[in-house]
Amino acid sequence: MKQVRLMAGFFTVGLWTLLSRVAGFVRDIFIAAYLGTGPVAEAFLVAFSLPNLFRRFFAEGAFNMAFVPMFAKKLEADDGAHQFAQDAYLAMSVILSVFTVIGIVAMPALVAAMASGFIGTERFDLAVYYGRIAFPYILFISLTALLSGVLNATGRFTAAAAAPVILNAGFVVALLIAAATSTGPAVANPERMGLWLASAVPLAGIGQLAMVWWAAKRAGFALRIGKPRWTPALKRLALIAAPAALAGGVVQINLLVGRQVASYFDGAVAWLSYADRLYQLPLGVVGIAIGVVLLPDLSRRLRAQDLAGSKDAFNRACEVSLALTIPAAVALVVIALPLVGVLFERGAFDAADTSATALAVAVYGLGLPAFVMQKTLQPLFFAREDTKRPFYYALVALVLNAALAVGLSPLIGFIAAAWGTSLTGWAMVWLLWRGSRDMGDAANFDARFKSRLPRIIAASAVMALVLAALSAVMAPYFDIPTWRYLALLALIMAGITTYFGTGQLIGAFKLAEFRRAMKR
Repeated sequence: MKQVRLMAGFFTVGLWTLLSRVAGFVRDIFIAAYLGTGPVAEAFLVAFSLPNLFRRFFAEGAFNMAFVPMFAKKLEADDGAHQFAQDAYLAMSVILSVFTVIGIVAMPALVAAMASGFIGTERFDLAVYYGRIAFPYILFISLTALLSGVLNATGRFTAAAAAPVILNAGFVVALLIAAATSTGPAVANPERMGLWLASAVPLAGIGQLAMVWWAAKRAGFALRIGKPRWTPALKRLALIAAPAALAGGVVQINLLVGRQVASYFDGAVAWLSYADRLYQLPLGVVGIAIGVVLLPDLSRRLRAQDLAGSKDAFNRACEVSLALTIPAAVALVVIALPLVGVLFERGAFDAADTSATALAVAVYGLGLPAFVMQKTLQPLFFAREDTKRPFYYALVALVLNAALAVGLSPLIGFIAAAWGTSLTGWAMVWLLWRGSRDMGDAANFDARFKSRLPRIIAASAVMALVLAALSAVMAPYFDIPTWRYLALLALIMAGITTYFGTGQLIGAFKLAEFRRAMKR
């Protein structure tokens, strides 16, 4: 458990997450072109968000944050890790099979809870229809998450990180097939496009599950269907997972509040979803990658009483996260309009949609460093099997988010949902940081991190000035179809070059450190 394992794992997960997010961009470009921000687009986005919401609740919230530390420690101590994983796999299979049936039957109520502004419009019936088709995805993706936890705890990150590519590729293939088999223009029959998209969701889930199951089998953890049993280890898992599930539920309620606010403004559900795609790119590549690798690493170090190694792992995770996230956040704020315009404005997605989506991107960008820091601070608690305090902090965040999103919406409209998300993200970081003060020196920032953070901010500020100046000069080219992609690429490359050049010059980081990590 050396530092290079942490960094090598981070770059492995980050690379595959980048590929998945790029595939997601292609997916959303197709959806925006064919469906725009109309009723079918909003109905499908709500329908797809339902299994994703519960996925984060069951898999990423409860099982991942409770299961991974327990499994990693059993693996380190050679204490029946395989049987523990098998029992958890069977228990989750039974619970989620029942939950899937309940969700399909209760889909009208779920859609109403997600987007009550749809009631009485065609969006509601479409969302219920698409939701019933897509909802079984919750079973397949949750089992995928559990198997991914097994792989991550054993230091095998590739298959789990690559699995999301299957989902986004499936959407693109479904849209292309729907367009190719349409009797007329695809945009003239959006309901059919929505049906193809909804059908692709559970099929992609099966593909993702098959990929990680095979990888787990090759790693010596072939988990099979059988008769579930209740063991003391599962009882302890349930006790630890319950607060994590509640914390995950609170986070999802925050998203639900934002979706509810958006559902009362025509097009806002789609605007926020497309904006979410843009800020999720750096969040996924950096924050999720760090969180996935850091949690099992910290758990095993704590089991081995390696406090110095725990502190170093935590600090290097924070350092790399902010070195990559702060400039990304600055870019999302400064060049939001050309980003959205070039990527999405075509077909049914018009200039008004571009302006609204760009505003949401900029607001989400302000919260991006906070979203990533949560991913580095939460493992401090979960690695110690402390899931209660993050739950209490999440409750505070829930109240704050609801007050901001609902309270500000009459004044500033749909963008109140994005402001609530970003401001709440920073509040959550402060709560997590304050709560970690009793964890000793292993949870403190070291001298290297304190020295480099101001320089990272300074390099990002220089990049912001360059991006602002260049985007103003290049503005006419963003409206020319043959030049817009090259213009955006040139703008992005100029920002990257400026940031990394300035950062290397002033000591914000050493590029050789990134190169060494990627080679290992």
